[in-house]
Amino acid sequence: MTTRTRRRVGAVALATLLSMSCGGRGGGGGIVFAADAKSFDAAAAFGARPSVSSMRLSPDGQSVVYLTPTQGQGSAAYTLSLAPGAHPRLALMASGKPDRLAACSWVAADRLVCVAHVLKPDPVLGPVPYSRVVSVNADGSNFRLLSTRDNWNMHGVQLGGGEVIDSLPAEDGKVLMTRVYTPDDKIGTRFGSTLRGLGVDWVDTRDLTSRHVEMPSTDAELYLSDGRGNIRILGLIPGSGKSTYQYDGVMEYMYRTPGSPAWRKLSEYHDTDRTGFRPVAVDPGLNVAYGFKKLDGRLAVYKVSLDADMREELVYANPDVDVDRLMRIGRHHRVVGVSYATATRRAVYFDPQIRQLLAALANAVPGERILQVVDASADESRLLIFAGSDTDPGVYYIFDRKTHQLQTFLVVRSALEGVQLASRKPITYPAADGVAVPAYLTLPPGVESAKGLPAIVLPHGGPSARDEWGFDWLSQFYAARGFAVLQPNFRGSSGYGDAWFEKNGFRSWEIAIGDVLAAGHWLVAQGIADPAKLGIVGWSYGGYAALQSAVADPTVFRAVVAIAPVTDLAALKQESGSTYSLAHFSHEYIADFIGSGPHMHEGSPAEHADRIKVPVLLFHGGLDRNVSISQSRTMCSRLAAAGGKCQLVTWDDLDHQLDDSHARTQVLRQSDEFLRSAFGM
Repeated sequence: MTTRTRRRVGAVALATLLSMSCGGRGGGGGIVFAADAKSFDAAAAFGARPSVSSMRLSPDGQSVVYLTPTQGQGSAAYTLSLAPGAHPRLALMASGKPDRLAACSWVAADRLVCVAHVLKPDPVLGPVPYSRVVSVNADGSNFRLLSTRDNWNMHGVQLGGGEVIDSLPAEDGKVLMTRVYTPDDKIGTRFGSTLRGLGVDWVDTRDLTSRHVEMPSTDAELYLSDGRGNIRILGLIPGSGKSTYQYDGVMEYMYRTPGSPAWRKLSEYHDTDRTGFRPVAVDPGLNVAYGFKKLDGRLAVYKVSLDADMREELVYANPDVDVDRLMRIGRHHRVVGVSYATATRRAVYFDPQIRQLLAALANAVPGERILQVVDASADESRLLIFAGSDTDPGVYYIFDRKTHQLQTFLVVRSALEGVQLASRKPITYPAADGVAVPAYLTLPPGVESAKGLPAIVLPHGGPSARDEWGFDWLSQFYAARGFAVLQPNFRGSSGYGDAWFEKNGFRSWEIAIGDVLAAGHWLVAQGIADPAKLGIVGWSYGGYAALQSAVADPTVFRAVVAIAPVTDLAALKQESGSTYSLAHFSHEYIADFIGSGPHMHEGSPAEHADRIKVPVLLFHGGLDRNVSISQSRTMCSRLAAAGGKCQLVTWDDLDHQLDDSHARTQVLRQSDEFLRSAFGM
């Protein structure tokens, strides 16, 4: 059986599975050229939420659980046996109004723990986030709420319902989980009416029998287990239990030596400048904590011994980019390697068996792919593998280490099966000062070189973020519609170290926006873009960059599309006193990030609406906590007052991500029509 045939079988199977829940469509026919096919609705296909996400393998290796979208922001969790002829079973469904499923994982061969996120509108505070943790059997029976509270609270900084930090593989259906205690909780009153904060309980997910493991603390923010039922690391935000306290970006970490209940100081970590050691995993065999710490201005992976000596050892560093991920595997989540992104994402495996296995799988899966071991059975004899690339949204595979068989399982985006996608090529272009800026260039599918195309510069959000190689639904849509797309990792992007980050994309906006403008100049200089058909599209900070680019130089771009953009830095700083505080960041923290001085005025596009001479299209969700919808309303009203052209599209019930297939389809369809109209196409 050829690889293409296997993909087709997987797509047909996926269509059968999803017909129960969301009517997903599979591939299996001939290649569809999205730019040419009259019957192909590119906006709907690329705007559709992934048909399969968050897949996990059961401890016995015989079943999987995955999420699939329903209407709006709703999702359903299905379990599926890997036995031939098996059919999916609905385990849990969330309507998205307001509960939204985030992920499910196995705690026994027949038992799941799932996390749901909720945004609760508040007339004073705006959208308030909280979470629920629930447990349910694979067939949907025996539903239990594991969170200590079913609603949000403002007792301290904790708004979450807790999380499972150890699935206790040796204990069927039992877990260690953090729980938020408040004085009026039924569970909290077991320990006294004044006890509150974040603690850890051992919980039987089937009947809710529980026992206390770590006393709740108002200063506690996180706990790390060693994967064997022992809490070894505690993260503290001193003073966070006080009613007037807000997170200032500093966390203090404590650790325990083996067998000791006493806490010792391990490190401090500062979010503001990423200094200090941030532990993220414990290896009980080596008795070390793995974590991140800067070396020469870039994040590297270190390990620190959890004994009296606290020996620190560099595990891996890259001279060009941050090493930003640990590769973990198995029910105990053991660390087997690290990962970093240069032009493409790379992994370095320490475990020789895993290194050999991934090398063999890379040869078995054709083309350049990003391979990841997503999950494993308890004995690690059966693995769940994800493989994807720039031209492939992704496929889940099942690999049996005993039989050495690799089986194609389910595709991630069924609506794009059989559709020819565009290559996303790493390039560099010169900034105004000659610095080489890394970027990704996507040309329409099948086009190797181009001249005079309509084109888009697509800066990423953040600004503390970066683009990476792989599938990107936004750039793929515009490429399918015939646009060339350039995505710059401008100075102000994260991932390249302190020198590249500058003072961040707001405080150093002139450098960041200069690099974005240089991307447009490069497209024209190379002959790729028709200068009369060059636009800019961005989401979040990318939307800010799109608008501010039109302020800084009104002659480069002929149209601006901004999704959930920051437009007024002073207003953003002021908003941090209410909505942003709910994200655990203090007004002082946000204010320091944004900074003060002349850039507050000069770097705010809403302050210079009169300089924008091209039409502007804005999209924004009414429940956006990252960037208030007032930012887009202010921008559009200022543009209208200055005689400019502005259209604002809003949704009352959506947040920053617009995680709704219909909304995303609308964004794509209207932005495409808007750009074509502005370009005279």
